Amino acid sequence: MKVAFTTSTGATIDGNFRTSGSFSVWDIGTHESYYVTSVHVGTEAGSEDDRIAARAEALKECTMVFATQISGPAAAKLIAHNVHPQKTNGWVSVEEVIHRLQEVLRSAPPPWMRKAMLPDFGADGTDSVTGNHGDRPTALGNFIGLLDLIGMPVLT
Repeated sequence: MKVAFTTSTGATIDGNFRTSGSFSVWDIGTHESYYVTSVHVGTEAGSEDDRIAARAEALKECTMVFATQISGPAAAKLIAHNVHPQKTNGWVSVEEVIHRLQEVLRSAPPPWMRKAMLPDFGADGTDSVTGNHGDRPTALGNFIGLLDLIGMPVLT
């Protein structure tokens, strides 16, 4: 699955979605990951809404976007493109987030993540071969661990 990061160095998620001029895109699988490209977006043209729309459009092939800050309107535009926004609330290592995502993918990812990984999963996240939903407690625990890593509050 493709994941974008706001990063000026390639090593740390250190940018605000609204003001970032480039995004580092990685393809992340269960056991390997690799850098795909940098997506550059103009920061000066049009209104605030136009700049947000341009970023969302440029990243529509990604499953997730990680940034230190993402506003409500920006998150809504990403979600409209089926991209899951992730706010880190501070600088976080890209490598660490990739490793945590891989842990989630290897255990039992949430249905939306499974769907992004393999087109053979149904809309409800059911594996078309086995009919299983996977180990939900393990997947939930790993996903909560990822949210904790990036500093997102977990509601229980």
